[in-house]
Amino acid sequence: MAMKLSMTGQMRMEQRMKLAPRMIQSMEILQLPLLALQERIEAELNSNPVLETADQPEQADSETAESAAASQTSTDEKEMVIGDDNDHIEDFQRLEDFGEDFDEYLNNGGPIHPQPSGSGDPDKKMEALLNTAAQDQSLNDWLKDQWRLMDVDEKVRAAGELIIDYLDEKGYLTVRLEQLHNKEKHPFGMADLQAALELVQKLDPPGVGARDLRECLLIQMRQSPEDLSFEIELVSKYWTELLENNLPQIAKKMNCSVERINEAIERLSKLDTSPGLGVGRNENYPINADVIVEPDDRGGYEVRLADSFVPALRINSFYKKMARNRSIDDQTRDFLLKNIRSAQWFMDAVEQRKNTLLKVARAIVRHQHDFFTHGKLYLKPLPMATIAEEVGVHIATVSRAVAGKYVQCPQGILPLRSFFSGGLEDPSGHQHSYDAIKAKLEEIVNNEDKTNPLSDEEIRKKLAEAGMGNIARRTVAKYRKLLNIPTAKFRRKY
Repeated sequence: MAMKLSMTGQMRMEQRMKLAPRMIQSMEILQLPLLALQERIEAELNSNPVLETADQPEQADSETAESAAASQTSTDEKEMVIGDDNDHIEDFQRLEDFGEDFDEYLNNGGPIHPQPSGSGDPDKKMEALLNTAAQDQSLNDWLKDQWRLMDVDEKVRAAGELIIDYLDEKGYLTVRLEQLHNKEKHPFGMADLQAALELVQKLDPPGVGARDLRECLLIQMRQSPEDLSFEIELVSKYWTELLENNLPQIAKKMNCSVERINEAIERLSKLDTSPGLGVGRNENYPINADVIVEPDDRGGYEVRLADSFVPALRINSFYKKMARNRSIDDQTRDFLLKNIRSAQWFMDAVEQRKNTLLKVARAIVRHQHDFFTHGKLYLKPLPMATIAEEVGVHIATVSRAVAGKYVQCPQGILPLRSFFSGGLEDPSGHQHSYDAIKAKLEEIVNNEDKTNPLSDEEIRKKLAEAGMGNIARRTVAKYRKLLNIPTAKFRRKY
């Protein structure tokens, strides 16, 4: 059987969208929050010799210019803006990877410091070591350091190290001891594992090594210097009834008053339910407001950008003059022109970010005026398309403009994205956002009689009476769960 191979040509029409490098750069800069923008500007100042801050003196000697021109051939850095002579594949890749880059900034971000000036080359390894923050000790390392000091035989020691390796970040043992027993891989038996677990549960922080919440509380109470014998009996014998909030039944069995049990529950609430989280990394990143909203004298609000720490940029006049000089060699002139063009594009992108963010913020304040005046209950439904149409940009531009940005206003520091939400319309035609409805639900629950808490149906009726519309009972239940509010049975106080 013979097979014939042939090549044929085919024509097809297709529509493809190409994003210019300048547009890619503008979208990247627009999406950066304030801290990331400051870091990006500092990086550009360090990488582009013609870009400088406006507070720098406008002078540069010939020796500096010559060294900058010579760096064209000695450095192997990638240009900030990709050239126009390809299919922009790298541009799309940069845009796709931008979210991952920003996550990396949040996790590992730190200020970029220029190399110190002075004679001699600095030790780069030493400089990197000095500029690197010390890593916090992990929970595993913290427990292993304590475990090495325990006076136990080798089998128990090996069993304890394995148990510590299986603790989660909260400090709980998430597998059964039987799953860790493997005669072929490990020399210890179940008795060694049990002995090791009892010792691990005596390590710091108290409560670590527990297999469930009940055991975690018991470990902490037994290690406490206070007399918690009543609380220990309560948790040991009546844990199921306690979870079901059946306090009268517990009081009858323990021959005590409900008030005595409530006092015990109050003491239990002060114990740590996640002891492992108190050890190790505590990565709390600062939040800087990008937009500031303040009341003005006319009953409205003034909207401005919190960009006082963003330096004004310009192109060095000496290098601009040098680039126009036809007497310099072509290689140096091309190098300068390329960096000048790159610097101008970057400055335009920063300026466009300012203008777009300010327009979007002002439009949001106009639509949500009642919120800034009266609070969360007056938040209105606001589709992102409404702001996009008003500002005259694409909805994706609005999405990028508010991503990761915060506004400082009389109500506190809030995400800009929180002002966009759907909602419901009441019989009178007034619209209420979902966040406003949830805020009213929370207010109703906080003000209820805790000895006779409201059911979801009763909450639904009170929401309707408050002018929040005719909401279904299942919707009330959904919002209650989103707010981590338990059912009426578990909210009841005896």
